[in-house]
Amino acid sequence: MGERRRRAAERLRLRLLAEINATVHGSDLHLERYDRPAGDPGLFGPGSVVWRVHQHPAGMLVGGFAALLLQSLHPLAMAAVAEHSDYRSDPTGRLNRTARFVSTTTLGSTGAAEQAIAAVRHIHTRVRGTAPDGRPYRADDPALLTWVHTAEVACFLMGHQVFSTTPLTAAESDRYLSEVATVARRLGAVEVPASRAEVAAYLARVRPELAAVPAALEVVALLRGFGRTRRERAAVRVLTNGALGLLPGWARAELGVRRPWPVRRLVDRPVARALGAVMVWACGPSEIRAAAYARATAGMFGADVALVDGE
Repeated sequence: MGERRRRAAERLRLRLLAEINATVHGSDLHLERYDRPAGDPGLFGPGSVVWRVHQHPAGMLVGGFAALLLQSLHPLAMAAVAEHSDYRSDPTGRLNRTARFVSTTTLGSTGAAEQAIAAVRHIHTRVRGTAPDGRPYRADDPALLTWVHTAEVACFLMGHQVFSTTPLTAAESDRYLSEVATVARRLGAVEVPASRAEVAAYLARVRPELAAVPAALEVVALLRGFGRTRRERAAVRVLTNGALGLLPGWARAELGVRRPWPVRRLVDRPVARALGAVMVWACGPSEIRAAAYARATAGMFGADVALVDGE
């Protein structure tokens, strides 16, 4: 009976893993971006805090949803997305492309990461226009790139701290922000916050520019209804509620979200954590991370970097 249960559990895990990969990464993991050339550490390497934060599936997905909501509060960033993205007609494709970029720049070879960054920079040169309030925007605006990056990584960090069983220390949190700023600078961002104190100061400074334009409110509705199946929609709803709890109070107020503190902390967060734990179990040893680790440590002997699965 024990063996039968083990096999049944493994079949369930593999089925959930296939669903998660299809939703987040698409049908192909493109392992060739991660498994070669031997000895190449990529932009960060296995000893980085970026690898640790970005390998946690629940923290990254909930943090990613929170980042999307926070980013939407910048009217110019939202105008660029609304006019030049297919997120309304193909939200899963948008998620796949974002996840692929983060995975490639985090765990991919140096060449794959640089290629992904160059591709995004090229796309940004074509994204420009006029926002509904009459202001011009362009996606390669260094200040706008700094906003998108800072909102994203601040939420990734918060997602890790809330959903991981091994949260970072204060020093590790600052190191994460310092490390990941490399990608933002390569994309063209300037004056990128590289510590928790700098992120807090930056958000306080930019807050007067933020507002929930109609397109931002569409993002909230889109996330609440996201999913191709009933099970997927239910899971996303749970994770979105968890993501809303990661946002600062002023951001929830701008977005018109009214979920009292007891609901957020005593219902939304525990339920999202429970679902996140299922995700971590289902994802198991990451094929992408295993390929990246093997590539980065090829030829190394007595390395003191441990491959940690699931966390």
